[in-house]
Amino acid sequence: MTSSHELPTDQHGKTLQDYPRPSVAVDTALLTAHDGGLKVLLVHSPGGGWALPGTFLHPGERLADAVLRSLREKAGVTGRSPQQLHVFDEPGRDARGWVLSVAHVDVLPASALLEPLNSERATVVAVEEIHNCELPYDHAQIIGFAVEQVRSRYATTPDPAGLLKESFTLKELREVHEAVLGEALQRDTFRRSMERELEATGEMSDGTQGRPAALFRVRRG
Repeated sequence: MTSSHELPTDQHGKTLQDYPRPSVAVDTALLTAHDGGLKVLLVHSPGGGWALPGTFLHPGERLADAVLRSLREKAGVTGRSPQQLHVFDEPGRDARGWVLSVAHVDVLPASALLEPLNSERATVVAVEEIHNCELPYDHAQIIGFAVEQVRSRYATTPDPAGLLKESFTLKELREVHEAVLGEALQRDTFRRSMERELEATGEMSDGTQGRPAALFRVRRG
């Protein structure tokens, strides 16, 4: 019987404490469609320059809680539920030591990201301009991975992240997809690819931006 002062051992007679362990970090790519393009949030890095909002996992802390803590403390963003994206575990990714990052991603409306933004500690950058930012670690790779995932969803599904209001015109839907995908979309082709997942609300837009147009919403169920 193992005493209370002895730790369980494996088949080699070693305990968990006998094995070197990496530090665990979380980094989050917060994306939004703004000014006709896809943007990502960056925060001031302690070493200077810009980086994704991230932090090291505290003892006894869940990954999701560490993500929310880093977003709140470093970017002033609250009320979100980022999803796990990928584990970045290249041994040499961090010059400070052996650190693996559990990357997360979230896509939110521009107003939810920009209105509370503190310009002294955070900014948004077009994803195409990331190569100019000299990001630390492999944050550029994380952003690229996040962009690829989000764009794959927007290629087949109408506004899966809910960037638009509940009801929208087909023009508004196409424009937000163009911003996310980073390319112009042919109007009729786009409509045909999306309409099976849309339903008309029976209402019209107010015409404040062009002619009144039929409003749609994502089909329920």
